[in-house]
Amino acid sequence: MQKQIAAIRLDSINNKTEAAILLDNLTCQDGKIREAVSKRVCEFMSCEMLEHFEQPEFYNIFLDAIIDINANICRNIICAITNLKSNSNFCKIFCSKLTDLTFNLLDIIEKFDFQDGKYKVNKEVFKLYWCLETIYEFYDKMNFEDLKEILRRSAKIQEYTIREKAAKILTNNFQNDELTKLKYDLQNDKNYYVRAIFERMNTQL
Repeated sequence: MQKQIAAIRLDSINNKTEAAILLDNLTCQDGKIREAVSKRVCEFMSCEMLEHFEQPEFYNIFLDAIIDINANICRNIICAITNLKSNSNFCKIFCSKLTDLTFNLLDIIEKFDFQDGKYKVNKEVFKLYWCLETIYEFYDKMNFEDLKEILRRSAKIQEYTIREKAAKILTNNFQNDELTKLKYDLQNDKNYYVRAIFERMNTQL
């Protein structure tokens, strides 16, 4: 526990070794430790210390963290990695891994009966929810055909929060007939929150 506390109390990150020590506590630790670490990672990656977190060996840690069971950790790490959008190597590798993860989750969730209310259903949906939130931030870095397939399949998921995330991604101005049609369908979705995402996002612009 002392090592974890010491990692959280770091005032700065001076090299990739120190970054690795901090990130080592982002997974497989108590929830409070993980959340505190995620907050520090977000702070450090939002300033000149960003370069120390750009190592390829960290990419899988980030991928695991964006689907943590704690939503605050997901949110903090998504915020952190948006600072890596200008890193072409990160975007290429991370978005490929994110795409594979998203497709795997869709494969699982499409087979579920959402009437059974099992925890497993909620857990996998939760992971997909945060994958789609990450895709919203990196949509322009992804393979476009993969992105279209993800949106097409997500828009058909029974759980409305997944359709809501698909709708959020579609608030971007895609010049594509298939996605325009999909956007129209979600604008007329049976669920209020899915429909409302377009109005809410337009208000924020």
